[in-house]
Amino acid sequence: MNLSRIAVHESVEKALPGAALADALSDLDVPVERVGDDAEFGPGDAVAAFGPRPSFLQADWVHCIRAGYDEFDVDAYESEGVALTNSTGIHGTTIGETVAGMLLAFARGLHVYRDAQTEREWTRLPYERPFTLDGERLCVVGLGTLGRGIVERANGLGMDVVGVRRSGDPVDGVETVYTPDDLHEAIADARFVALATPLTPETEGLVGAPEFEAMREDAYLINVARGPVADEDALVAALREGEIAGAGLDVFAEEPLPEDSPLWEFEQVVLTPHVGAMTRDYHRDIADLIRGNVERVSRGEEMVNRVV
Repeated sequence: MNLSRIAVHESVEKALPGAALADALSDLDVPVERVGDDAEFGPGDAVAAFGPRPSFLQADWVHCIRAGYDEFDVDAYESEGVALTNSTGIHGTTIGETVAGMLLAFARGLHVYRDAQTEREWTRLPYERPFTLDGERLCVVGLGTLGRGIVERANGLGMDVVGVRRSGDPVDGVETVYTPDDLHEAIADARFVALATPLTPETEGLVGAPEFEAMREDAYLINVARGPVADEDALVAALREGEIAGAGLDVFAEEPLPEDSPLWEFEQVVLTPHVGAMTRDYHRDIADLIRGNVERVSRGEEMVNRVV
């Protein structure tokens, strides 16, 4: 691969300023341009983008600025001989902190007090509601970069951490690692269940009505994976019927979340608009990944985070 241009596609604006990313890459020997949907691509082109476009299949390399690349037709990229890389490995800290914030909000009732503040109401939770995270069990489903970032912070909060991993191999900081076949056993005693898996045919709908029935009535679901990993209809039903205590959601089946979604209605649900990994330095993190692969390509080495 002989790179002649790096094109920063306008779709990156969904997650970061395109101008900032282009500027962060300006020290490379390869020219960097900002482009829109009308751009054409060819041999020598590399594209940094949030989501796919048909025209990208004419380039030599496409970098997805997200860890999740499920929107990209991997078979088409492989068939056309276009390298596809993603941004896995850089979200452990940000996602870990987002989840820690949700855990603390539910334990200490911070979301309730914030709602009361907007109404200028001096109120307190019932005596039996607040609790501490110390000693509570967290089950992390998916123990890759995101999951391990969650584990590290949960350990710091004194939580009892178990997890679910396809291989079942042990992970530092996780007391017991279950395989997906034992998901119900893994979540049965957990006060919190955090989803941190990629979206694949195997994980779509991974948590639905049977799983909510298996969870404790005082348990909370946290989803920072992808919306379809949890069945939203089943989640709404579980919340309405009191099968679980609440949910912290950063991802949804449809984004933006429709105005008529029942999820907006629940006090015991904390919603964030798919910003769990957002930070003012995100463009620098992405630039570091792209820069590293540009250097590897120039040396004839294998790219990191290569999907195909």
